[in-house]
Amino acid sequence: MVVGDFAVELDTVVIGSGPGGYVAAIRAAQLGQKVAIIERDAIGGTCLNVGCIPSKALINAGHVYHNAKHGDFFGINAGEITVDFKRTQQWKDEEVVGKLTGGVAMLLKKNKVDIIRGEAFFVDDHHLRVIHEDSAESYAFKHAIIATGSRPIQIPGFEFSKRVLDSTGALALTEIPKDLVVIGGGYIGSELAGAFANFGTKVTILEGSPQIIPTFEKDMVSLVETDFKKKQVDIITNAMAKEAVTEGDRVTVKYEVGGKVHSVEADYCLVTVGRRPNTDDMGLEQAGVKLAERGLIEVDNQGRTNVDNIFAIGDAVPGAALAHKASYEGKVAAQAISGDNSAVVDYVAMPAVCFTDPELASVGHTLASAKEAGLDVQASKFPFGANGRALSLNATNGFVRLITTKAGNILVGAQVAGPNASDVISELTLAVESGMNAEDIALTIHSHPSLSEVTMDASELALGMPIHI
Repeated sequence: MVVGDFAVELDTVVIGSGPGGYVAAIRAAQLGQKVAIIERDAIGGTCLNVGCIPSKALINAGHVYHNAKHGDFFGINAGEITVDFKRTQQWKDEEVVGKLTGGVAMLLKKNKVDIIRGEAFFVDDHHLRVIHEDSAESYAFKHAIIATGSRPIQIPGFEFSKRVLDSTGALALTEIPKDLVVIGGGYIGSELAGAFANFGTKVTILEGSPQIIPTFEKDMVSLVETDFKKKQVDIITNAMAKEAVTEGDRVTVKYEVGGKVHSVEADYCLVTVGRRPNTDDMGLEQAGVKLAERGLIEVDNQGRTNVDNIFAIGDAVPGAALAHKASYEGKVAAQAISGDNSAVVDYVAMPAVCFTDPELASVGHTLASAKEAGLDVQASKFPFGANGRALSLNATNGFVRLITTKAGNILVGAQVAGPNASDVISELTLAVESGMNAEDIALTIHSHPSLSEVTMDASELALGMPIHI
């Protein structure tokens, strides 16, 4: 069947193959839709190729090196420790990123999702063109899901170059910098600062707000700050970056604090001040799709834009720029397109994690936000220092904090700072999502010795009957 010059081939077209796009495409196919995914770059998007996954690989490699050099407290002395950083990067690219992106491509093929290479441009609300290097193709679609992700923000005076890097450039370095200036101490900046500090780089973090990682509570962040101090990382807050001047293989960064201009010199400057949605130059105005502030796309609780048959998810829409949020929204959008009106987004139990030393994780309410919401709550905080598994790992800094209602002890939020916080938060996310109370957690048998026991101990503390504190 042909309408004008457009072959009607697809029920659903997904633009972007990141953790939102490929998940949406697979779920839509599982629900019986004929699906194609359009990707202009690498399968897996930013997260798998130049974001979440490679950064965690580099962070882990940094841990291995740092622990090898500082194992004397275990009675382990390894002698001279060296790093072949090119080999580290090869492992990251081939054994981690390559396997995952190849796996995603295989999953798309298994679910009969067609992969179309090129850049999508909307012609109207039911038609688009895909532009290749030397050709273009036209498609008609019933539904579209925009999952185009985001890109690093470039600020005046810090144009990206060989010495002024975005996160992609930092992850692709073939050498360990002797020194590094990081502009922006949020998630990405603090994680990469920690990774390179573990490799022995002298790191300086310039952060515009009063504390690094400002989305987490101060008592959590202070643990990271203490670790940074041990690794000679300089943290300069309330700092305004002015410009970067490159001379040869060095870059000088000028910044202002309290009205005074200072400078710091390094091998590289890493700029991590946020990300911008990839919603420009794709013809959204041709399709009638409205944009909100900062280029974000307005959507309802199913991911539907103001144009009924076009959906948007992930970094393209308002909310936290989290890969797991994008995947979740992709599933909801796919179900909505299949006619499931009960599928709506619910962000009450949306975990956030920062892979610093120690790791930080949070879900649901903090004590402050719960009180602002009018909830009568209490906070119960149990330290990893009283946990046998944490002691055996020599990783005792941190705690699990539960936010529970005084009536019924219902869990409405939790924060974890400490070893494997990214994993420990999952049980607490399930508890918040399910409306469990502290007794439900306390009565759940936790394996021993394990880090998860801190969650059980915190719940017993919330019930006023702690065993181990």
